[in-house]
Amino acid sequence: MQCWTATNIGLIRDENQDRVEAREYDGHILAIVCDGMGGERSGSQASEIAMREFYDRFNAGYKPALDEEKLRILLVSSVSAANSVIYTTARMDYKSFGMGTTCVAAYVEPGWLSIVNVGDSRAYLVQNGEMRQLTTDHTVVNMLLAQGKLATKEAKTHPQRNMLTRAVGVERVVKPDYYHIPIEEEFLLLLCSDGLSGCCTEKEIYELIRTTAVDELPQALVDLALEHGGRDNISLAIVTS
Repeated sequence: MQCWTATNIGLIRDENQDRVEAREYDGHILAIVCDGMGGERSGSQASEIAMREFYDRFNAGYKPALDEEKLRILLVSSVSAANSVIYTTARMDYKSFGMGTTCVAAYVEPGWLSIVNVGDSRAYLVQNGEMRQLTTDHTVVNMLLAQGKLATKEAKTHPQRNMLTRAVGVERVVKPDYYHIPIEEEFLLLLCSDGLSGCCTEKEIYELIRTTAVDELPQALVDLALEHGGRDNISLAIVTS
């Protein structure tokens, strides 16, 4: 199993508030992408805390050959640990009030993919000649779409298209989505912040994945987002068999 990560400040932002990291556990991979939000440096602080606390909690509870239920509990509790620290930190400093971050994390082992997600950073799976989004965006627009109050063609230009309904650190308690998905022997997993998924179509992303050598793919995807204006920080992690 192989993994690559990439991050870029983009062309508009003054600071990169994304964080991305991948670590190996007994030949398996845990990859995380966080996209911070908040005034001044608060977004960067939130994503930094989330990354640190997630890995600290995961490391404390990790054992080789965890069964699926114990792995689910560990991943969910790792998000909760990050949420608690960010929430408390924000209330100790008025300058950080309201800070938070998205978080998408994937633990990849032969045959299975376990994902936790809060916010609109995404996970895509490419296998059997197709790409599909695995996670659901926690956004106002996605909620309106699900309720039938918004047409799909209106979503891309809706004024609240980037407003989150769920984030790590904003509320006292957070409930991440959890997915346990079978994967084939040959696969590619892409985790990314909305600096990539928000400005590039899935068709464009998949075409690059299909035609680019995997070791060149992270930079190629960053370049694609920059070509589309680089309006946000761009971060991604790729895991392949």
